[in-house]
Amino acid sequence: MIDNFIANGEGKWNLYSGIVLTLPHGYDGQGPEHSSGRIERFLQLVDSDYRAINIEDSVSKMDIQKCNIQVVFPSTPANYFHVLRRQQHRSFRKPLVIFFSKKLLRLPECTSSVEEMLNKTKFVPLIDDVNVKHPEKVRRLVLCYGQI
Repeated sequence: MIDNFIANGEGKWNLYSGIVLTLPHGYDGQGPEHSSGRIERFLQLVDSDYRAINIEDSVSKMDIQKCNIQVVFPSTPANYFHVLRRQQHRSFRKPLVIFFSKKLLRLPECTSSVEEMLNKTKFVPLIDDVNVKHPEKVRRLVLCYGQI
């Protein structure tokens, strides 16, 4: 269903979908029947070259319109809020796949302030680590998802 109708519906039949799939990533101690999303599988479905998307200040409207689906892994409640709000308010429709860790749902440290969700805020595609003292000295960046 996802391969044939959601990821390829626009390209094959000119059908636009704004469906939102929220998939927990990993097992989280519940066993194989409770696991669902495999982010690598959904990333393989994206038909756009990641190098074509500009993330310097924000992902532009035209860059997203070229993609067949969006795959995100928001790491803060504010980013989760913004990606859902952005999906609803856009003038075009693209399927959105949101991955998250189930452990973050109850983690006290995983919070956002009200100010992070007010009018002048937006979805942040890449969040800097504020604990790095000298960012200009960073030579390697390791991107991880899930539970490391």
